[in-house]
Order: sequence, then structure tokens, then C-alpha cells
Amino acid sequence: MNKQEMVMDVQETPKLQKWIMLSLQHLFAMFGSTILVPFLTGLSPAVALVSSGIGTLAYLIITKGKIPAYLGSSFAFIAPIIGATAASGPAGAMVGTFLAGLVYGVVALLIGKLGLDWLMRILPPIVVGPVIIVIGLGLASTAIDMSMYVPGLDENVYSGTHFSVALFTLAVTIVASIFFRGFFGLIPILIGIVSGYIFALFQGIVDTAEISQQWTAITSAGSIWGVINALFQTPDFVIPFADYSPLNVLNGEIVLLMVPVALVTIAEHIGDQMVLSKVVGRNFLKKPGLHRSILGDGVATIIASFLGGPPNTTYGENIGVLSITRVFSVFVVGGAAVLAILFGFTGMITATISSIPSAVMGGVSILLFGIIASNGLRMLIDNQVDLSDKRNLVIASVILVIGVGGAFIQLSENLQIAGMALSAIIGVTLNLVLPGKESGYGNGAMFDDSAVDTNGHQNDVA
Repeated sequence: MNKQEMVMDVQETPKLQKWIMLSLQHLFAMFGSTILVPFLTGLSPAVALVSSGIGTLAYLIITKGKIPAYLGSSFAFIAPIIGATAASGPAGAMVGTFLAGLVYGVVALLIGKLGLDWLMRILPPIVVGPVIIVIGLGLASTAIDMSMYVPGLDENVYSGTHFSVALFTLAVTIVASIFFRGFFGLIPILIGIVSGYIFALFQGIVDTAEISQQWTAITSAGSIWGVINALFQTPDFVIPFADYSPLNVLNGEIVLLMVPVALVTIAEHIGDQMVLSKVVGRNFLKKPGLHRSILGDGVATIIASFLGGPPNTTYGENIGVLSITRVFSVFVVGGAAVLAILFGFTGMITATISSIPSAVMGGVSILLFGIIASNGLRMLIDNQVDLSDKRNLVIASVILVIGVGGAFIQLSENLQIAGMALSAIIGVTLNLVLPGKESGYGNGAMFDDSAVDTNGHQNDVA
């Protein structure tokens, strides 16, 4: 990247009016995906916004203000959070989120001391790629159920109205993804949700009671302070030791649900950092260091667990904003984090989010969950993993069938290893015991420090 192409460097501070507009771009880019995760898992979207904002600020501090990355809700943890909540309630999901953050911290320490070779041996592309595919396809039934059936009923009741809303939302999201350019091409999820919401209003399936209550409270306020009190409200935080005792919730099932996913998302994080290094023209893997970046992710996830939000991860949507605007200022990203926190405390915004019909989210999810699965396939292709090699073919096949098929091992009455966790464990085991490990690495670009040259610019990797 030529220096002339850069509009604003990492440490530059924009003027206030421009600062707000640039930060709003980042906020809108992450907004749709960040609120979708808590919507699907039963957590609070307002808490997710607050935790993503605070987590991003913590990340910027830990990385010494040298990596312009925004952190939002991680899609990889949707199924584990649902499982942990079913097993131990929302508290179980938060304990699991805390464990995921600890895994990030441990891996960061090991990378800082030992480098990346040990992680490469455990999680080569031939394991990570198929597991990511399992994560996406494992959520497929959730997207279809939300799209086709009337929500809130004990039995599935097909609704043509709900399905039409889902398909309309999906169509708009696809059109925005393919045909929109510039900034609007980076927010197809938000465009799809807004368009689907408007269509759902005309179909009569939007419950606006909470919005009406918020509006009544604002309009009936007798003073400016009354308006402020009506406009802002504290999100439904889930605080450890205040709302629950973590030690009473912790069990083996939560560990097995959350920890394997954390290892997989760490591998994705490394890929994100390589892409970000290429976009900005700096070697972030070396300075401030990959260990700091992963630690930042871990701390942000632990912060989320203390508030009641889902695990956080760096967002590709915001990397896209950086690529288009060429504005790399961490102050702009930090501004988006502050705005996210303010949005989380704004009652009208959270009421509007809560009123979004499940069919709208289902329509968006059809595309998003498919993209997750496709990203796993892309990882295999980008790393040139040879699937004509019998060893690779066996590992990928076993991971896919066990993960998508829903196989599980019952360890006790209340403890089982199931789905993605089981497929990941078996995939790692097969990779370690079968001969010819080199073939599973492909070209090794995902983990290879040589993918970024000594001048801090990432080389092109196939």
C-alpha cells in the first residue's frame, strides 16, 4: 500500500464533526450482526452493544492503540450459548463466556512465549475449516424455524406471512450484498433488517407496544430532565455474584460447549489480523504482537461475561470499512465504541430492537449462517488444502458428518460431548495420530509469519 493512499493514519485524530460521522459508519457496519447474536440466543441486545463498546475500548488499550479493530458479538458461539443456557440458564452462558475469555488469555500467553507452531499442530486448516462449516450448517435449522413458524408456540405452526417476510428480508440482503457499492455495500445486514422490519409492519406482525410505551414516556415528560430519564435506561445486565453464583453454575457440560469453540475462533482471529495487516500496511502480528491482539479479544469476552453479553471477536465488516475509507484512526474506532455504549443505554433503540420479528432475523440468518459455512470452505481453498489426499479427505468427512449429524457421547446423566465440540475433538485427534501431517497445513498461509514481510506489509497469499 502506498502512503499516499492513506487518508488518516492509526494515531491521527479527526476533527469532531468528521470524527462523529466516521465513527457512525463503523457503528452501522457492526450493528446488524452484533444485535443478531443476542436476539438468537435470548440475551439482551442492549447489553451486547454495551459490552462490545467497552470490549473494543479495552482491546484498543491492550494493543497500545496500534490496531484499529472493532469487536462485536461472535456468531461462532450461538449454538454453545443456546446449549449452555438450556443446561444452566443465562448464568451458564455467562460462565461459559468467561471460560472462553480465559482460553484466549492462556493462548495469548503461550503464543507470546512459544510462537505459533504449537497452535498450528493442534489446529491446522484441515481441522479448522470443516469445524467452521459445522458451525454454520449446525445453525441452519434455527434460521429456517425462525423464518417459517409462528414464534412463541409450543408446537411448530407454519405461517406463510412469516415466511414471506423472511424471504423478502433475505432478498433485500442479497441484493444489498451483491449490487450495493461503497459504504452501503458493507452494511447489507442492517439494510436487510430495516427493510424486512418495514415490510413486517405492513404484514402486521410487529409488536410495537414497547415502542409506544417509550414514546409515551418521552412525550409526557414535563421537563428536559424528564425527557432524558425517559430516553435513557439501564440495560438488563447479568452480574456475577449479584445475580448468580458462578461456582454453583460451573459444570463440565459448559466447559465442553464453550472451550472448543474458543480455540476455533482464535484461528479465525489470526486470519483477521493478517487481513487487517494487509489493509493497513502494518505487521500487526509482530507489532504490537499477535499475543496482545488475542489477549484483547479475551479481555473483551471476559468483560462481556461480567455484564451478560455474548463473547466478542474482531469484525470483518469493520475491516471492510477501513479498506474502503482508508481511515485507519483508532480514535474513529474508539468513537464507534462510545456510540455503541450510548445506544445500549437508549431505551427507544433497545425497544425497537426487541420489536423486530423473528422472521426478519430468520431471513437474515439464512444468508449469514451459510456464509459462516462458506468461510470454512474458503479457509480450505485459501490454504490450498489438497482434498484428494486420503488423510485430508478422511479428517474433513468425519468432522462434517459427526458435527452436522448431531452425534454425541454421554459421559453422565447431565454431561455429554455433542455436535461441534465432539467433531472438533475428533478432528484434532485424527490430525495428531494419522501420518502425513504436512498435507493438512496446505500452504500454511493462515499461520505463517512469513506472510507478512519485514517491512510490515503483508505479502499476497493465495
